[in-house]
Amino acid sequence: MVKRRVAQFTSRSIKTSMKADGLRLAMSMVDLTTLEGKDSPEKVRALCAKAMRPAGGSGSLKRPIPPVAAVCVYPTLVRTAREALGDSDVKIAAVATGFPSGQYPLNVRLRDVADAVDAGADEIDMVISRGLFLAGRFDEITREIQETKAACRHAHLKIILETGELETLDNARRASDLAIEAAMRVPGAKPLEDGEVFIKTSTGKVQPAATMPVTLVMLQAIADTHLRGGPRIGMKPAGGIRTAKSALHYLVMVKETLGDAWLTPHLFRFGASALANDLIRQILKLERGTYAAAWDLAE
Repeated sequence: MVKRRVAQFTSRSIKTSMKADGLRLAMSMVDLTTLEGKDSPEKVRALCAKAMRPAGGSGSLKRPIPPVAAVCVYPTLVRTAREALGDSDVKIAAVATGFPSGQYPLNVRLRDVADAVDAGADEIDMVISRGLFLAGRFDEITREIQETKAACRHAHLKIILETGELETLDNARRASDLAIEAAMRVPGAKPLEDGEVFIKTSTGKVQPAATMPVTLVMLQAIADTHLRGGPRIGMKPAGGIRTAKSALHYLVMVKETLGDAWLTPHLFRFGASALANDLIRQILKLERGTYAAAWDLAE
């Protein structure tokens, strides 16, 4: 049933004017990401420049291309990103908590979060321990999410489930419900505001990463939470979304599952590195009738 429903989202006809709006909306939802062992301060500065002006020197456009929602980096590079972004509206997300494995002692992961927030992170992308989940130790998963949420202080939290390692859609749904419930019930914390917590498909380091079926299952968990009177939980598919066409399919799925309220960077993000340039190419194609050459766009 999930696969049949997903196939319907990819068959929607999107006209030219709506496509132009959708491409710009998708750009505003990108978490521009670099998570490699060779990441350096210079690379992060370049990433931040692209985040603020995605099209770079592509010339004048009828409508400007918006900046991305955030840059996503390792905690040690948060301070560099903060200096490079200055007073721009682009957020800084840090993959704390022993990314990507999550196989670190909890006190080490919590210190990682605290250091990232102190350095200027606006958002923390945490990873749950998939080993604990698959072993059925759900109380321990709840505890690590709640303690991480408390350590975030003012920063927003994105909870990475790493669905490629959860093996089934049933597990993806159970992990989504568990993560949402844990974040909503942090001892001593005030009620969650809309968009304060996201659930996220993957680290991008495991295949399969983001897929439309698993994203639909997670969106439905978010919908059910809101229907029960809960806050609007955000959603972030990450890893493997490389084309503008795919991004538009995801936006159709969000609209038809959660409604227009979620069509904002405050509640929906794409975790991506290659997606931004394809969005730019498609926007330029609509305006100029020709595709930009690969060397015209900064990587």
